[in-house]
Amino acid sequence: MTSKERMLAATRLEIPDMVPVAPDTSNMIPCRLTGKAFWDIYLYQDPPLWKAYIDCCKHFNFDGWLPSATNFALRRDLDPEITKIVVRDDETIITRDCRAENGKRTWSDRVNVYYRDNPPTHGLKADTIGMPDSHDAFEEVEGIREWPKGKEMFEIIRAYMGDAGIVGGGVGLPSLGKEAEGVFQYYDDPEGARERLERMEEAHWQLAHRVIELEPDFLMLGVSGYITLHGPVIARELGLRTLQRVTALAKKHGLPTHLHCCGFERALVEMAANESDLNLINPLEPPPMGDCDLAEIKRTFGSKIALMGNLHTTGVMLLGTPDEVADAAKWCIDVAAEGGGYILSTGDQCGRDTPDENIRTLIDVARSYGTY
Repeated sequence: MTSKERMLAATRLEIPDMVPVAPDTSNMIPCRLTGKAFWDIYLYQDPPLWKAYIDCCKHFNFDGWLPSATNFALRRDLDPEITKIVVRDDETIITRDCRAENGKRTWSDRVNVYYRDNPPTHGLKADTIGMPDSHDAFEEVEGIREWPKGKEMFEIIRAYMGDAGIVGGGVGLPSLGKEAEGVFQYYDDPEGARERLERMEEAHWQLAHRVIELEPDFLMLGVSGYITLHGPVIARELGLRTLQRVTALAKKHGLPTHLHCCGFERALVEMAANESDLNLINPLEPPPMGDCDLAEIKRTFGSKIALMGNLHTTGVMLLGTPDEVADAAKWCIDVAAEGGGYILSTGDQCGRDTPDENIRTLIDVARSYGTY
């Protein structure tokens, strides 16, 4: 089987030739491997993150899993007429939007911070890092590499991945956001929060249609830390309807669906398996980062939904020895691979300094110990 065939078979609860292996190297490791400053990838698109990721999966020879391919095709490019560089030093580039009216510039209260050796922080409140209300001196943003959009862009990504893996489209789920204001509104202004939720539901519904038109290999839903941030009750109220509608729509189009929720996730596994048409869920993080017992989840839900993940990204992948990685990978295969429907992977994103030897060990175990 090719990597693409192997990943799709596992997603469909089928038995592939061997357990697919797709460690979550979505950001930091691909950027590190380019040898460039991270702002070259995230700000200047040279190379763009999708290319860095695919190069990473081919470098290590694992089964590729790029859930954000349509995000790059449907992206909204930075507008150099609005966005300016207000800080540049050896470690950071900070951009900020401004608009000129009647000869006066009005600056956004948010900034984007691009780092030399870490992923960026987007939408940071300017006053939290001591930024002034306005800037007399700034720099134009120049040198961003241009890429096509829409179907043309998606086909470029698909062709570059080839049979090395699957490329998907991201939809997300309605959320209160990651700042306190969203939570305050939920309790202080229930009617306003409901209206906002309905707008988000409609936006996700429309986005799902746009993504499906691009014909990805799978459709990706979810929000990082969804249960951790909201709790099971609020998460159900916010996301279940969208999860049900979008997974049913994708099923109608013959498109498998994946759901991502790092952190606590056990309640979401149960909800998705029993109340939606979802095909696969990840990253099933173990304690203390999450609350997922992979063996229990396989026993309880393995006949309904495919599973992906569970290796601890810090305790095992970043800080563990190759032998500890091998033992943890074999345990995951032992408890979750029987009957198919399992992709050997990690919790949410391996850290930048994860040893290459540990990644290679994970892949070697899947290729040797994980055969059916």
